[in-house]
Amino acid sequence: MQGNQLVAGIDVGSSAAKVVLLEDREAAPARVLVARGERIRRRDPQQVARELFASCLAEAGVEPGELSYVATTGEGEGLEFRTGHFYGMTTHARGGLHLEPASRAIIDIGALHARAVLMDGRAKVLGYRMTSQCASGSGQFLENIARYLGITIEEVGPLSLQADDPEACSSICAVLAETDVINMVSRGISTANIIKGIHQSMAGRYLRLLASAGAAGVVLITGGLAADVGLAAAMREAAEAQKGRLALDIRTHPHSALAGAYGAALWGAFRARKLSSSGASLASGASA
Repeated sequence: MQGNQLVAGIDVGSSAAKVVLLEDREAAPARVLVARGERIRRRDPQQVARELFASCLAEAGVEPGELSYVATTGEGEGLEFRTGHFYGMTTHARGGLHLEPASRAIIDIGALHARAVLMDGRAKVLGYRMTSQCASGSGQFLENIARYLGITIEEVGPLSLQADDPEACSSICAVLAETDVINMVSRGISTANIIKGIHQSMAGRYLRLLASAGAAGVVLITGGLAADVGLAAAMREAAEAQKGRLALDIRTHPHSALAGAYGAALWGAFRARKLSSSGASLASGASA
């Protein structure tokens, strides 16, 4: 149909690269062609992004020249084939709203930090708060704990749901929390109860972050830890416990971890339409 265009969004994070290819349709919602992520695992993040992008193009049967816009976010600004680059908060807000239209805030939990972002019904960022530099609320911290406990990061969430007596863990700093875990193991605390205690500590920290940002209503978890079912459950439990003081409805989506790439693609489509209507060159697409 005339007016349709193919766009790509690429989100390069600290631990994973994500790519979303979609067809921006003039008279219908955007149609997703491919949406995938890949762990970086000590490789060059830019090269992982390039290879993932090429793989996604091949899967969709799309040639690079057919794309109207290639939008990057996160650390993707160094990709030489990008058309334009968008800030992480704006892409996560736009992607979060697309995945969960009722959301008016997202909590983006990545490998190195977490941030609460408020937005309106058009994905305009209204405010935000970020965690401090301490790593105890990050995905990297959780991955370190999993490695110490001898489990994979994919096992963390399901194990947490099996806990029957969670053990409290420090939320002050990563060093204290890791010391707590070592002591728990020596005392014979089960892995499930250790993990659930850590999830509860992290959940409390994230809810305080959302409260300080002024969040209310539906909140979508985005970022790498959005796929952690145990963490999501702990956040819902913490929100329920604070229902009288903090009205939050914590939600996830199967593609929550790809929200940044979704948002980049959608903002790229918006920019491409604007540039096309004005007759400007796509090469003029700047950071936003």
